[in-house]
Amino acid sequence: MKIRKLGSLSVSSLGLGCMGMSHGYSPTGDDVSSTATLHRAVELGVTLFDTAEVYGPYTNEILVGKALKPFRDKVQIATKFGFRIDPTKPAAGMMVGTDSRPENVRAVAEASLKRLDTDVIDLYYQHRVDPAVPIEETVGAMAELVSQGKVKALGLSEASADTIRRAHAIHPIAAVQSEYSLWTRDPEENGVLETCRELGIGFVPFSPLGRGVLTGGLKKLDTLAADDFRRSLPRFQADNFDANLALITLLEEMAAKKGVTPGQLALAWVLAQGDLIVPIPGTTKIANLESNVAAADIVLTPDEVSQLGDLLSPSKVAGGRYPEAMAKMAGR
Repeated sequence: MKIRKLGSLSVSSLGLGCMGMSHGYSPTGDDVSSTATLHRAVELGVTLFDTAEVYGPYTNEILVGKALKPFRDKVQIATKFGFRIDPTKPAAGMMVGTDSRPENVRAVAEASLKRLDTDVIDLYYQHRVDPAVPIEETVGAMAELVSQGKVKALGLSEASADTIRRAHAIHPIAAVQSEYSLWTRDPEENGVLETCRELGIGFVPFSPLGRGVLTGGLKKLDTLAADDFRRSLPRFQADNFDANLALITLLEEMAAKKGVTPGQLALAWVLAQGDLIVPIPGTTKIANLESNVAAADIVLTPDEVSQLGDLLSPSKVAGGRYPEAMAKMAGR
């Protein structure tokens, strides 16, 4: 596995998003299987593992910390703070706002360190920007954690270009995490990618496989569990979903010509956008993990990169990526 940089961190060019093992996609709660997948990722050279306080909530950090304990000196664990959580509510409603007050920054870090069973968090993200708290105050508190040796590097998630600049002026930001894939190009259009390139900040795309759609493996909405997070997303509403499947057929045809899977082609396109990019596709299955990791070795020509970009250009994708309430929390 090739190495890329996120600020001062040297990480594998492809990470592993761990959310789906505990949260969002009707997880089975099979920690044995998830642990096996995490261990196989280490064997394949993956070093960056992404979790968050809110995944579960709390249970994903415990799973990741326990599974990676034997390899702690070989891996980097990223986690996140920033939501107010009501654990008495079902998963769809437990996030009841944002909280990036300095006291919460510190409290969540201490709790995450315990759940992860580690002495230091490699990459600590603000999960969503809190409009009630100046980013300078939040990053100031995060920087204190760095000076105390509890955190190695700082990150932001779904932040605007202006917020990134303001944060970076307080303390170096190592990584910005946002959704980015063939069918989600917001970071290209809102100046975030350009800002990261200018400031030397790494960019970590989550859902680089379009929440599973770009693998070609999701053909019918009725295969999604009733509590699957994707059912709430506009792109997964019936008419939009059917329209988007036509685009996936074109991706499948191009992948077949190149002798790779659609998912591998989609990941290769994201990786080809620059060495600052470290995508974190999520999976609970070892076979999918192995397929994703193999994508890191696929070389695309400039013509192929351009052709793929045109194939699933934003103007062709039906539906927004988030419902209105969630969309308002992104890009602050």
